[in-house]
Amino acid sequence: MKKAVFCITQTNDQVERIVSELKAAGFSNNDISVLLPDKTSEREAGHEKHTKSPEGTAIGGTIGIGTGAVLGWLAGIGTLAIPGLGPFVAAGPIMAALGGAGVGAAAGGLAGALVGLGIPEYEAKRYESRIQGGNALISVHTETPEARSKVEDIFERENAEDISSTGEAQPKRYSSSGRSEPRHY
Repeated sequence: MKKAVFCITQTNDQVERIVSELKAAGFSNNDISVLLPDKTSEREAGHEKHTKSPEGTAIGGTIGIGTGAVLGWLAGIGTLAIPGLGPFVAAGPIMAALGGAGVGAAAGGLAGALVGLGIPEYEAKRYESRIQGGNALISVHTETPEARSKVEDIFERENAEDISSTGEAQPKRYSSSGRSEPRHY
């Protein structure tokens, strides 16, 4: 059964390093998702564009050439507008899920769309706020505990924040420093 591991990054450089490490560790481009605000976009809101550019050049000018190239390796890269929130760059399965749901967002915002992807509501609301604040969300779908552990190690090594995973009775949660914190229910 597939489970996902999520994190928040503060910079595009972190996104680039993490995606590069995940690729080097053998993770499929179909299992990695990235969602970040398109801060430099002057396109009109309300449209969706799927580029799936092999080199990420169409997106590269928006978020930085290096990151655009790294994201270009992922499946389904493109931009989408979330009503009331603005333009975002998305890559991987999250692009299809958000775009296909009409971002379910008119009613539920980005948090509603993230809940639809299997993220618990309390995590989705925190992620929504962090993404709106300019951070990026990275998600990796895994099938084994070993793969989940490998993803978590990569996230920790690159100082990602708010690391968590879905589908576990007691999901791990890490502080901004990467240290494990107990989960209180």
